[in-house]
Amino acid sequence: MAALEMSLSKLVGDRTSKVLADALDLRTVGDLLHHYPRRYAERGELTSLTDLVVDEHVTVVAQIAKVTKVPFRGRRGDRLDVVVTDGRGSLTLVFFNQGWRERELRPGMRGLFAGKVTVFNRTRQLAHPDYQLLDADADSSTAERFANRLIPVYPAAAKMQSWKIAQCVEVALDSLNASSWEGVGEPLPGALRESRGLIPLPEALEKVHRPRGRAEVEQARSRLKWDEAFVLQVALARRRLADSSLPAVPRRPREDGLLAAFDERLPFTLTEGQETVCGEILADLATDHPMHRLLQGEVGSGKTMVGLRAMLTVVDSGGQAAMLAPTEVLAQQHHRSIVEMMGPLAEAGMLGGSAEGTKVVLLTGSMGAAARKRALLDLVTGEAGIVVGTHALIEDKVKFHDLGLVVVDEQHRFGVEQRDALRAKAERPPHLLVMTATPIPRTVAMTVFGDLETSVLDQLPSGRSPIATHVVPAKEKPHFLSRAWDRVREEVENGHQAYVVCPRIGDEEEPPAKGRRKASDDEVDDVGADAEERRPPLAVVDILEQVREGPLRGLRVEPLHGRMHPDAKDDVMRRFTAGEVDVLVATTVIEVGVNVPNATAVVIMDADRFGVSQLHQLRGRVGRGSAPGLCLLVSEMPGGSPARQRLDAVAGTLDGFELSRIDLEQRREGDVLGQAQSGSRSSLRMLAVIQDEDVIEAAREEATTLVAADPDLASHPDLRTALTSLLNADRAEYLEKG
Repeated sequence: MAALEMSLSKLVGDRTSKVLADALDLRTVGDLLHHYPRRYAERGELTSLTDLVVDEHVTVVAQIAKVTKVPFRGRRGDRLDVVVTDGRGSLTLVFFNQGWRERELRPGMRGLFAGKVTVFNRTRQLAHPDYQLLDADADSSTAERFANRLIPVYPAAAKMQSWKIAQCVEVALDSLNASSWEGVGEPLPGALRESRGLIPLPEALEKVHRPRGRAEVEQARSRLKWDEAFVLQVALARRRLADSSLPAVPRRPREDGLLAAFDERLPFTLTEGQETVCGEILADLATDHPMHRLLQGEVGSGKTMVGLRAMLTVVDSGGQAAMLAPTEVLAQQHHRSIVEMMGPLAEAGMLGGSAEGTKVVLLTGSMGAAARKRALLDLVTGEAGIVVGTHALIEDKVKFHDLGLVVVDEQHRFGVEQRDALRAKAERPPHLLVMTATPIPRTVAMTVFGDLETSVLDQLPSGRSPIATHVVPAKEKPHFLSRAWDRVREEVENGHQAYVVCPRIGDEEEPPAKGRRKASDDEVDDVGADAEERRPPLAVVDILEQVREGPLRGLRVEPLHGRMHPDAKDDVMRRFTAGEVDVLVATTVIEVGVNVPNATAVVIMDADRFGVSQLHQLRGRVGRGSAPGLCLLVSEMPGGSPARQRLDAVAGTLDGFELSRIDLEQRREGDVLGQAQSGSRSSLRMLAVIQDEDVIEAAREEATTLVAADPDLASHPDLRTALTSLLNADRAEYLEKG
């Protein structure tokens, strides 16, 4: 058995190994040694306590400033409050009925303190934290172990503190003698290591866990980043190679066909960017292997037009195209706008329809039985060349005559299985076009890693107006909120319309006191991690009543959210589009695809509870006509807080690609090869997508060259083993589905 495959129970015992497995999914020596320190502290260095996030498990290095024993009133027992500091901020450690710790925890001493950050009386605290004192007179063995060395601080859990992980790592490293290290595979080819100046893997693992200085940390990190980047790039390069060998039906437009007829009736000319991107897509569609392309476009850049021209190209060649939208509102909006753009070309077989045209059908889960049956029949016979729908498109009953192209709008709303189920409805692999406005973290990660061919639309069509964005600090300056409602009324009086967006609907049961509950599909979870004990998020039904009876009294104000009957939603959107509704109070159901050029203002309530990308998408609902747009971000969070910094970033730029980078840095990449959209479940332990773009790009070049020369990795057995380890069964299936 290879040294790194040894079970941890043989080294640290059954009880500790079970905690490591349950809490951190660490089961072998290799798992443990690839669980890298999050950061390093030096003796005498303190953790910045001002950056701690509520509800996170943390390990801090701090100095004890004050110890106070507080007797309980009217009953036996006491509470020990230990205030620790970094010189700027403070944190309280709380122990109940453990007054004896007063003899051990004395002012002036330093230590490692671990626990979950909570808030009581507006003071951040750790209740019953674990700790290790670092001063020689407190624990000489601990002091000696950390003397003259950096202190590794590991990602930890409630039952497995950072220093306990460090102790296990010490045992593991000490157990690996020279002969054991010889059995550790080298996933990086020798020539690559030499040309890039990278140290061997055993040396990197030793130095990342037991560095003698910052220089050794950097040496180790450089090598381990390359391991992650290169192995992943090899996986993606092999997939690209496999994709290029799959058979697909080439799809080309006819000279006098549907696409040509559509272009003739366009009342405007395409932008230079649209022309370029359309050329890239049409070239892909004409090949005999499936297109696998991501279309990134700024909000309002005309992605739908580009996607429609791709669909018309496929229809020209005798095939069908399906557009998958995440919500019924968006599917209906896309269907309506496509039919309007195509005119008679979308009414084949109907009175007044064009002979060169096709049918464009809508398919959603809430359609009546008769309409649904008609749509299904049009798809299976091939009469409908284009279908726009929600997840209803992937149901077993849906059959296509010849599915040639799948267009996925806002792909982050769909799971891999849903996209794969739709693609599986074609006899031969269909072409795939993924469209997104502001990429969310995982989308950015996959794009940077080069899994998809990428087209970018960064040029807005002529006629689009600028959008002014302002943060409204409702708690600090209540009159600013009053002025915000005045601005909405002014826009309406000038003949325009407005949106008011809320985080939740409000017709459900009251949420728990701290406002924590599962969000609905068109609502948002509270992303304001720096929120303390906050009120529940503002709701559509409450704000609707407030503004109707208050600041917007006399205006035509209507609600829109996901729990309304589909016919009611469609009716509200139609009346809003026709100018019969002045203000729409809605959830994020309007986030993408809603296009009403006369809407010029959007007020986002509790804006700090939304993500950066969501805010940018919501802002994109205005400024779509000739009049300037106005976006007001209402928040009660104090200036300088992380939540307000997010809002300031959105207010400071209209560049969606820059905002996507900010979003990625704040939320992390998610598991690039797994199901998680964001957060800590990442197969990337060392690599950071934004900061390490140069490593990723270089690794992609090296991997592409190696895979082209040796697709099966026959000459690289250690790399093949590392790839197998990275691509466990679930991830391999995920990568295949794409």
